[in-house]
Amino acid sequence: MTSVHTSARTPTRGKPSDAPARPIAWAMLSRALSVPLILGLVCFLPAVIAAQPGSGVRDTAYWLQLVLTCYAGARLATMILSTRRRLLQGVFWMFVYIAMGVAPFAQVVIGQTPTPMVGPRQDLVTAIAMVLVGCAAYDLGALLASRRPLRRRAPSARGSGGGKAAVAHPLRLRLLVLLAFAASAFYVLKLGGPAVFFSSRQEINETVAASGVVTEGSNVGSAFVKGFGQVPALLALLFYTRRLATSHRARRTPSTVLVWVALAALNLVVNNPISNARYWFLTVLMAFVFTAFPSSTAFYRTVLATGVVGALVVFPYADRFRYEEGGQRPVQSASVFEPLVTKDYDQMVMFANTISWVDTRGHTYGRQLTGSALFFVPRAVWSGKPEDTGVRVGQWMGLRMTNLSAPLWTEFWVDLGPAGMVGGMALIGYAAARTDRRYALAVTRAGPGSGSVLAIAAPLIAGYTFILLRGPLLQAVGKLAIAALCLVLITTFREQRAARRR
Repeated sequence: MTSVHTSARTPTRGKPSDAPARPIAWAMLSRALSVPLILGLVCFLPAVIAAQPGSGVRDTAYWLQLVLTCYAGARLATMILSTRRRLLQGVFWMFVYIAMGVAPFAQVVIGQTPTPMVGPRQDLVTAIAMVLVGCAAYDLGALLASRRPLRRRAPSARGSGGGKAAVAHPLRLRLLVLLAFAASAFYVLKLGGPAVFFSSRQEINETVAASGVVTEGSNVGSAFVKGFGQVPALLALLFYTRRLATSHRARRTPSTVLVWVALAALNLVVNNPISNARYWFLTVLMAFVFTAFPSSTAFYRTVLATGVVGALVVFPYADRFRYEEGGQRPVQSASVFEPLVTKDYDQMVMFANTISWVDTRGHTYGRQLTGSALFFVPRAVWSGKPEDTGVRVGQWMGLRMTNLSAPLWTEFWVDLGPAGMVGGMALIGYAAARTDRRYALAVTRAGPGSGSVLAIAAPLIAGYTFILLRGPLLQAVGKLAIAALCLVLITTFREQRAARRR
């Protein structure tokens, strides 16, 4: 005990005393409070759903869905209790637990789905089994990543003990701030001023359609206007937030504080929850929260735990600003589980419908993924450009409303079949685990400091994971590509010294 106490109070160079008894006590307390939540995730909530009255039959689909729900709940509990912040993996399992576990399980029990299932029941069984196999492949990829040691950066020749890491170039970061204000100002003026951003998503969409940036059959122009109007502003805010959160000098610099205030006001206009999709605002919120509180394990656990409650209770009702007042959908709910079967969580049933579609049309062998990768090519140039996977399946189903989800498992299935889906999910699990390990190093004080690009990119990707997992990819990749472009343009690799970290 004496040696542990001494090491906690005696900081070494480059490793400040961040491990005293108080944070350890908070971590232990957080674990103790998480025990009831773990039991609730794996046992209580599935049992409550199973006890709900409904017309669902307890067949193979029922039992497979129950296994998937409990498996995802156990993995999410592991993420919550982890001593390390596994940001991307934690968000992945939170999405799987809610959108592919709890909600579809409630749909199977109650016997109602948000979207009609046009194929045989066996296709739903196949979809659930393939999601379960994909999750196992994701875990396998993450396990392989944990077994492989991270390559250490070569130490500097000057003996500083540091290496070269990706950081934001100061001058280029200032240029990003200027780009954010210019692009967002153009976006706001193009839509007629700030007032429209506090009305509804319906009015935003109608204004964009009337602004002239949308051509017939192509949304590339509107996607670029919205993307550059929103993404640079968010990235600039995240970089300045991290600077204020990690640097005492920055907090004492009036110019830095004023720029942060101006960026926060800008984001309140272009990235507010009233005029934006819920999944995008969730991205903004999570990226900001994990950037502002980068090193708190207890805070990370709180976000994952409360995220489950929010997804069950708040998220289905968070679209009240989507329509004008007269066009809002009435909220009618006799049970807390009714929104899970009547609103947003159509991922599993859409996977089943996609399996039925592939059975009649065949696999596309990379065509859909190619269309997503080349999202920026207008249809006027590429007349045969694929449509969103969800749109194509919805049209095949004969639905008028084709704004349907196409979860990531579905995208792999359509193009590459079962083997490609397993390989794709394993690769994503591997990349997520490696990124989480890099991120854990980047947010420590021994990392690359307030300008770390990874410390900004990882929270942003974690928040955007909800959009990528829900799909379709063709809709999702635009903003991610703009964010990647901005990060590449401001990134530099320079020698890290302890004197520059504060």
